[in-house]
Amino acid sequence: MKFRIFIIAGFIFALSACKKDFFDQVPDDRLTDDEVFSRRAESEQFLANVYNYIKDESDQTMDNRAPWLGISDEGDVTYAGQPTYQMNLGNWSWGRDSYNYWTHYYRGIRAATYFMQRIGENQEILASEGGAQEVVRLKAEARALRAWFYADILKQYGPVIIIPGDEVVEPSVPYSEISYPRSTYDESVDFIVNELDKAAEDLPLWYSGPLQYGRMTKAVCMAIKSRVLLYAASPLWNGNTDYSDFKNLDGTPLVNTQYDQSKWKRAADAAKDVIDLELFDLYKEYDGNGQIDPFLSYQNVLLNEWNEEVIFSRKDNELAAPSGRSWEWRCAPRYAGGTSGNAATQQQVDAYQMANGEQPILGYEANGVPIINSQSGYTEVGFSSENAKYTEAGTHNMYVGREPRFYVSIGYNGSYWVNKTAYPEKIGLYFSGNTGKNGAGNNFSRTGYLIKKNNHPQSNLRTSQTVKRPLVLFRLAEIYLNYAEALNEYNPGHPDILKYVNLIRERGGIPPLNTNEVNLRERIRTERRIELAFERHRYFDTRRWKIAMETDGGPFYGMDIDKGSSLTDPAFYKRVKFEDRVFDHQHYLFPIPTGDVDKNVKLVQNPGW
Repeated sequence: MKFRIFIIAGFIFALSACKKDFFDQVPDDRLTDDEVFSRRAESEQFLANVYNYIKDESDQTMDNRAPWLGISDEGDVTYAGQPTYQMNLGNWSWGRDSYNYWTHYYRGIRAATYFMQRIGENQEILASEGGAQEVVRLKAEARALRAWFYADILKQYGPVIIIPGDEVVEPSVPYSEISYPRSTYDESVDFIVNELDKAAEDLPLWYSGPLQYGRMTKAVCMAIKSRVLLYAASPLWNGNTDYSDFKNLDGTPLVNTQYDQSKWKRAADAAKDVIDLELFDLYKEYDGNGQIDPFLSYQNVLLNEWNEEVIFSRKDNELAAPSGRSWEWRCAPRYAGGTSGNAATQQQVDAYQMANGEQPILGYEANGVPIINSQSGYTEVGFSSENAKYTEAGTHNMYVGREPRFYVSIGYNGSYWVNKTAYPEKIGLYFSGNTGKNGAGNNFSRTGYLIKKNNHPQSNLRTSQTVKRPLVLFRLAEIYLNYAEALNEYNPGHPDILKYVNLIRERGGIPPLNTNEVNLRERIRTERRIELAFERHRYFDTRRWKIAMETDGGPFYGMDIDKGSSLTDPAFYKRVKFEDRVFDHQHYLFPIPTGDVDKNVKLVQNPGW
């Protein structure tokens, strides 16, 4: 046989990140593929490495890791040497290979397909009790993974190339020998959804125990389906006439430019199906009076493993890895052992509501001056004179009286880092502060803010004590918001819209929206922006809503990091532009890598590239 894979001692079924690709390892011992698919352990190892194609997107800083923070309007990555920095300046090209997930996921698709074709030959499994049913389940896991890989290509690049049927394509076959045209966007969606449905039929509804965490289930398939159909119903793909000339070489239009409201119903139904499983609930912690503690509830939903809200997680990741690529290391202030390289933008800070549920900022003047909501109680003048629930006296007033999720998520000048016990000193982001620009080299926040969300309060980077945990990929709050958004577009006025948005607001510690809300669509979008902040959603949301020309281009603001000699120096607390970002129409989709277009004579490039 042409194709060979290699044994890795000690099979552990987990979403573990391989340092080198499974197919590229230099072996000590070799097995032919016939031998691999005759033995249980080796077949399981093969499938485990198909799972490895689920990318670890916890590191959102380094090249070819995950760009979604640095090129969205919610965040900034300081380092000029990273591709996201140049991409924000408009320095993209279809020849740039940064964040090339197209090739990565197609390799995963080919590996999954090959596993599906060969696993039925495994006589060791078939000879065991229940072996035939186990083969069916393993094949369904691979099918579900393959559908997810297609879905990830779809959200980043648009219409996919669907490998016909379950065609056997050995992973050793060069990609250049496989030439197919792109399917239409709607065909791509239908294929993915049908594959998820088919896989779900042969998968357990949910995990049978902790050892099964991280495997595909029917519930996970349903959650993926919910996200795929929500994106498909959204303005970028539903009635977008900008793509009228987006066609295959034979003239086949790749995007249906006619608006179809029923796509929203399909998305709403898919989300409701997940809710109706009644397997999940919003994660809540309670105070001594039996009331929801919104701060701990929101903080710990990402920290407490496999809690009742989590639908799917990646077991291995670099959230708290000891290496220099970890999320915690990039987010933490310098005095706490971090680099301060991942930062929130002023635009994201402005999105958080007040404790009374009002939005503090209603918009901006042409020069970036905020339009303040007079009903919110928000002010950008002066410092507080007394302690409050989440702030101390002497805090700048723009950070006082905000909703609890703000204090979980944002590190601002004069706040504390998440591990206050180890680091009782307040964060100084002003010029000469303990985490300020002065003397920092490249390790400072350009915006005057840090990101606290998904940093563990027991991690201590200075002593290399970090708390590993799964990277949450799907949780119930997303499904609630998927449902509310889709239902509002399909059937405005339906009581479920406010019901599910308000369940999230209740957990977040702010008052509910009411039926008199003037622009519910915008409030739902704001709720999504806050609830799912820094969880790799915002980049795709602004694009699917077709608002990225307004949100992701133009001036970006923060505090004046070149000023300030103390925590209460008013010179720091001035909005200043730190960057002019460029967003053009072609940036709605990533360019397909040059090499793939050159190899496949039937493959058309994305519009504008």
